[in-house]
Amino acid sequence: MESKNDTRVSEFLLLGFSEDPELQALIFGLFLSMYLITLLSNLLIILATFSDPHLHTPMYFFLSNLSFVDTCFTSTTMPKMMVNIQKQSKGITYEGCITQTYFFTLFLGLENFLLAVMAYDRFVAICQPLHYAIIMKSKLCRLLVLASWIMSALNSLLQSLMVLRLSFCIHLEIPHFFCEPNQLVYLACSDTYLNYMELNLVDALLGGGSLTGILYSYSKIASSICAISTAQGRYKAFSTCASHLSVVSLFFCTLLSVYFSSAVTKNSHSSATASVMYTVITPMLNPFIYSLRNKDIKRALKSLLDRGIIESSIVLGLKKLC
Repeated sequence: MESKNDTRVSEFLLLGFSEDPELQALIFGLFLSMYLITLLSNLLIILATFSDPHLHTPMYFFLSNLSFVDTCFTSTTMPKMMVNIQKQSKGITYEGCITQTYFFTLFLGLENFLLAVMAYDRFVAICQPLHYAIIMKSKLCRLLVLASWIMSALNSLLQSLMVLRLSFCIHLEIPHFFCEPNQLVYLACSDTYLNYMELNLVDALLGGGSLTGILYSYSKIASSICAISTAQGRYKAFSTCASHLSVVSLFFCTLLSVYFSSAVTKNSHSSATASVMYTVITPMLNPFIYSLRNKDIKRALKSLLDRGIIESSIVLGLKKLC
């Protein structure tokens, strides 16, 4: 019988993607670039929405919250992975792993809920345009975001507590680049029936519930768009939700592909590579998807950058005078 360790193990080992030193250097450079792009692009979206009065609307309020969540989401996993590569280490403390699991689950849940809230916002805007200002008041918007935070925090707390009850064997290697909740449960020596039941129940209720709400919203949106008589009107209505639809498709398609591939195959390294799509690539691409065809965002970003250049010129001029 395998010897069990105490529940309070000292540390886990994150195996990451590869042990090849040359490949590790390439991975470090690639992930550092993607992390910096994610931080900068999402920060610009947040600053643009707050600085431009024309963007003080429900849609951009939710977008700024999504950008904040994306920034935090990537910051939960990527810095630790890059530090380990730099230090040529694989270790993460037990406490650090539980903390990472909590925040990873928190921000993943928030992303899920915010995308559902944004789908509801587009549903009201297209299906009930005359009542949009009455329904989507600032108080309701804040309540929807607050409810998303509360549900995500409770879910994260529950999952963390479920992991804390587990005891672990002497094999503490996680074939991933972060403390993925399913991998922790898989490593446990104690009974994991309740953990797997809780994970599946949460996935079905929260993930499935949000996806169902999004699909329902877009089915109604599609019906409303088809009912518009002119082609120009249909194009204008569709363009208001095209960016959000792209982000939703990217997020849920990659998330579901990882979920089903891990259920079918037991190759954890393949699952780790695939999970990069929704943990790294999606948060990096979201700002570009929203700003690519959005004239309001482009104008606000241009104004923000122009203001920054002018302020920098003034500071440099004052320095020269001094």
